[in-house]
Amino acid sequence: MKFIHTSDWHIGRQFHNVSLLEDQRHVLDQIIAYIKSENADALVIAGDIYDRSVPPATAVELLDDVLHEICIELGVPVLMISGNHDSAERLRFGSRQLKQAGLHIFGELKQSAEPTLITGKSGITVNFYGIPYNDPEQVRNQFDAEVSNHNEAHSFLIDQIKHDIQQRQPAKSTSTPINVLISHCFADGAEESESERPLSIGGADRVSVEPMLDFNYVALGHLHSPQYRGKDHIRYSGSILKYSFSEQHQKKGVTLVELDAEGSPTITPLPLKALRDMRVLEGEMANIIEQGKTDPHADDYLMVRLTDTHALLDAMGKLRDVYPNVLHLEKPGIMAAGNSDKSKAMNREKLKRSELEMFRDFFIQ
Repeated sequence: MKFIHTSDWHIGRQFHNVSLLEDQRHVLDQIIAYIKSENADALVIAGDIYDRSVPPATAVELLDDVLHEICIELGVPVLMISGNHDSAERLRFGSRQLKQAGLHIFGELKQSAEPTLITGKSGITVNFYGIPYNDPEQVRNQFDAEVSNHNEAHSFLIDQIKHDIQQRQPAKSTSTPINVLISHCFADGAEESESERPLSIGGADRVSVEPMLDFNYVALGHLHSPQYRGKDHIRYSGSILKYSFSEQHQKKGVTLVELDAEGSPTITPLPLKALRDMRVLEGEMANIIEQGKTDPHADDYLMVRLTDTHALLDAMGKLRDVYPNVLHLEKPGIMAAGNSDKSKAMNREKLKRSELEMFRDFFIQ
């Protein structure tokens, strides 16, 4: 059984007031291509499908196009859970009817212990369990459970799933069922990025990986950096794009998982190539502008840190002549120069100059 694990699409996201919809469509087409080339039996999306609970119409249209091609044209089932950016109620609308088309949406906590069974082309059947994003209050209200934090709530839901697994196992059966868990959570000790919305304040959102060890594979969502926690089979696929400049060195992609008859996973990262990369450039403006004239990737999304220590007029406009997608500008050089004792003394001297001298300086700059 082969499936592709992905998460954190954030369809409809704006970055510094620039729509990333074209960039998202570019990488989603690559995921569809991987489904074809790898002959995958299913696609797993571990939450944060949209970037906000009420997505723009263009984001809904893009998701509709992608799911139609995968579920209807390719006939490949899709299993998705809601994330903290999604509205679980809106995302799961029509989910009972959509199951017949191969789209399985886990958006209801009380159904988290009810698996979706997918049989691959090799004849291996896998039980997929999905835990949509939740908070302790939801678990307390829906299950009348005594949980006080995210870890206790997540562990409670996993215990419900494990109870279901035991109930489904025939007493005299010699075969072991293959179980995959899909969850949107913050595994304790994992690496976070600036673009992730905190689930709670003060670290109370962390969950332990210990209860997840018994599953054959755990497809996690929420954290944007590809990584594993605890064991190699408990994994974050990471987001499909870089959504902050802190992620400039991350390698984005999806995860191909192949389970054998015993449920042992073979895990292969598959890279995604962005339409525009996200980079940070640092240096003096003259050097950056000169570099931009021959930069083959001048359309990348950029944050520029200028080290110039003198005033610069219309720095953003000049940079955008060669780098049209400069989205953020920092001037640490001027800040550092302005805070020095020498600079403060020079500023006092400048205040003593005549208006004509000050205008002459302004004109030269």
